[in-house]
Amino acid sequence: MGEVENPMKRIFVIILAALAAAALFAGLVHAVLVTAHVSEPAATTVYGLTTRRLWATTAVVLALLGVVIGLLALARSAGRTGNGSWRTRSIVALVAGLIALVNGALNLAIATGGPGTGNGVVGGAAALMLGLMAMALGGLALIRSRRIVQNL
Repeated sequence: MGEVENPMKRIFVIILAALAAAALFAGLVHAVLVTAHVSEPAATTVYGLTTRRLWATTAVVLALLGVVIGLLALARSAGRTGNGSWRTRSIVALVAGLIALVNGALNLAIATGGPGTGNGVVGGAAALMLGLMAMALGGLALIRSRRIVQNL
């Protein structure tokens, strides 16, 4: 009977954790928008892809890649002492996170309006937060990899 309940509990916990992470991310993006003084929505909404939205979307994609690579590097650095590809991954996550963070901050700095103005404000805030996460994950993986190498 315990075997049947375990997968359901695990799925429930994963769903709850994903919802909590999404809520936390949305709260952090809102905090960045309020801090940048661009939290007020536009009076008229711009639809379609603008150059600033494309810029913000590119930064978000780069930040997401940095987060995924950072997670992989962190997972691999835990037990491997082999070829060292996790060190390269952690450095790639750091660089991708830094580039996304800078581009997100620049996008927010030059924005003249809030969400819906076509300035890519929400994407810039998301790139800023995800870039920071990618840098943190890459840094943790790099620190962990150095500890493993020193312990050998």
